[in-house]
Amino acid sequence: MNNLNRLLQEIKNNPVMYLDKPSITHLHSFLSGYLNTQYMELFISFQKWIQETEKTSISPSWDKIILFVCGSERNAFYSFFELFEKFLKQKDDSIIQESEEKYSAPEDNSSFLQFDIYNEILSGVKKRPGMYLGSSSITKLDMSLRGTSLARREAGVPPTAQEREFEGFQSWIQEKYAIKTGQSWSKIILFYSVDEYEALYKFFELFEEYLNSNKSLDIDENTSKC
Repeated sequence: MNNLNRLLQEIKNNPVMYLDKPSITHLHSFLSGYLNTQYMELFISFQKWIQETEKTSISPSWDKIILFVCGSERNAFYSFFELFEKFLKQKDDSIIQESEEKYSAPEDNSSFLQFDIYNEILSGVKKRPGMYLGSSSITKLDMSLRGTSLARREAGVPPTAQEREFEGFQSWIQEKYAIKTGQSWSKIILFYSVDEYEALYKFFELFEEYLNSNKSLDIDENTSKC
């Protein structure tokens, strides 16, 4: 639990650094990416606990339940930490121990994060955004990718060629829109879109354009060498 406890405390203390703002929805998307590899059983148990605590039989995700009760993204964000701490105190230690043992072994690091997040996750989101993100949202995609990338770094998995290539997308977006800002690529695209839905689909068009531009540069460089 050390990594998870440390991460949650850092997010609570500085949500802007991880999530851009204190938002329960941003937090859920970030953790969905991070928890693809760690402590999944723990948060499945947390989901059931939230439903029991709030006495509801409906099954939206834990962030939506907390948001409904609290009424605002900010209040729900800070309420999450209180609820999660209460959950850990009440829950059987065996569930927490199982999560620790399952993901503490070094040999796990080379197996559970070897997939290519940009080929597999992005292709899946493009085809079925609701299944991967809960809704068609460029912000949720950004948060999920941040969480997954962090989990891979913590596991010591070296970045793939596609991950390194994606790092240049931020500066490319800024150049394309001729804008100098510290805002993330998702916020820039969202600013020039009608809503989250349109921004998500615009992202895939722009990302394909970015990849094609890189290929063109590679061809030009190889031609000039000849």
